[in-house]
Amino acid sequence: MSNSALIKSSIAKKYWMALTGLFLCLFLVGHLLGNLQLIFKTGEEGRRAFNEYAYFMGHNIFIKILSYLTYASILFHAVDGILLTIQNRKARPVKYVYSNPGANSSLPSRWMALLGSLILVFIVTHMANFWWKMKISEEIPLHTYYSQTAKDTVYYTLNKKQISVKDIREKGKIEGEKIFYSAKKFNAYLENEINQEINKARNEAEQTGQNINPLDIEKFKTESMEKYSMKEDELIDEGYKDLHTVVMQFFNKDKNPRAIFYLIIYVISMGVLGFHLWHGFASSFQSLGLNHPKYNKLIKKVGQGFAVIVPFLFAIIPILIFINK
Repeated sequence: MSNSALIKSSIAKKYWMALTGLFLCLFLVGHLLGNLQLIFKTGEEGRRAFNEYAYFMGHNIFIKILSYLTYASILFHAVDGILLTIQNRKARPVKYVYSNPGANSSLPSRWMALLGSLILVFIVTHMANFWWKMKISEEIPLHTYYSQTAKDTVYYTLNKKQISVKDIREKGKIEGEKIFYSAKKFNAYLENEINQEINKARNEAEQTGQNINPLDIEKFKTESMEKYSMKEDELIDEGYKDLHTVVMQFFNKDKNPRAIFYLIIYVISMGVLGFHLWHGFASSFQSLGLNHPKYNKLIKKVGQGFAVIVPFLFAIIPILIFINK
């Protein structure tokens, strides 16, 4: 028996490996459906759809809970797999004199620990390149596009507002995904606008031979500033982070000189994932006691189909981005 604080017996380890493994299979399907938008929808429509999806995944409370459950499942699945491998090796410290593993088990089943470790390395690097930038860092800019209506580049916001980039540059600021009017910048802009109005009135008065009382000018300026100036920063709206552009540029050979290297690593990782799933999917049902002579062949075929189709679709996304630029 193992002294692991996580789980005590090898049966329990296999049980939890199966549960977390099947849950992660569901996660793969959901993640794939979201990523497929990168190739099925193009142009501004595709960009908006993917950025809206990314925003939803990061802000919906139910999805957040599932995300934390997914992170925990990945860690638990990895640690559990390592402990199970160590335990199995300790159980048979002396190898058989004659060993023919190919006769009793498939290649993926014999390399599950190594395959799983490689996948974990990929997940860490993948999260560093996308998840960390999206969630933690400020590297990803907000989604902007050229609006024919506004005749200007505008921020694409959560409430479908069109907020001019020029307007924010002059009067606002951005913190993460939030777009503010800065009290300091807005008031400076307002004062400049008032001064322009005063200068315009003076020019018109000079042309008509009228005199303007300086006290009236000062009163107008003071009253206008008091009426329209901002006392503190004001949140205008929340914008979408432009993860779509980050992904497209990451695998674009013209934008990223390392794109081919990242593409190769990604495709190889999906191949590794496929090998891992080839054995892992069906064995999860067996570990949970859900195997039956009547359905075993079907479960095996479904698992093998899943192991081929899902990693293939994941891999084809960056390949098409790379080819089509």
